[in-house]
Amino acid sequence: MDTSPLPLWRMTRARYDQMIDVGIFGPEDRVELLDGLLVAREPQGARHAVIVALVRAAIERAFGRGFHVREEKPVALDELSEPEPDIVVVPGQIRDYVDGHPSRPVLIVEVAETSLSLDRLRKGALYARAGIGDYWILNLKAEVLEVYREPVQAPSGDFKYDSVRLLRRPAIVTPLAAPRARIRIAALLP
Repeated sequence: MDTSPLPLWRMTRARYDQMIDVGIFGPEDRVELLDGLLVAREPQGARHAVIVALVRAAIERAFGRGFHVREEKPVALDELSEPEPDIVVVPGQIRDYVDGHPSRPVLIVEVAETSLSLDRLRKGALYARAGIGDYWILNLKAEVLEVYREPVQAPSGDFKYDSVRLLRRPAIVTPLAAPRARIRIAALLP
């Protein structure tokens, strides 16, 4: 049996968007573009859906006016990546993004049950490479909020976050872009 790596073909975000525009991918095709590769998105169970709604509600209260909170919508991260995070906070209003997906989120949140390693490693590296200063993973298995900050390029050339904090109930987290906000970890969990 041949065990050599399969050759992969990477596409640009522009090409991916063209394929969506002409109907090659529809809402039922749960894929996202990560570093030029199409990756299947995790199906959502009832628990995941409820927790995403809890996170969105808490974050909307924390940010208020001047920011738009998007749920499972694309982010034009770079030329090869268009992930669809569970929650993303971007400056401005809804109509500011009629002509293109936002590219400079102030906060990205992933809710992880089975996707934890993908969210930590692959997406974490992409978000760090894009300079996203505030990235959170709500780890449902451990019931902990993982807060990633200070994106850097390692000597190996890989991107990562220098600061990682694990917060449990009854801790409070403050988003970098909303320094007066206080979000209880308990408000994010069922």
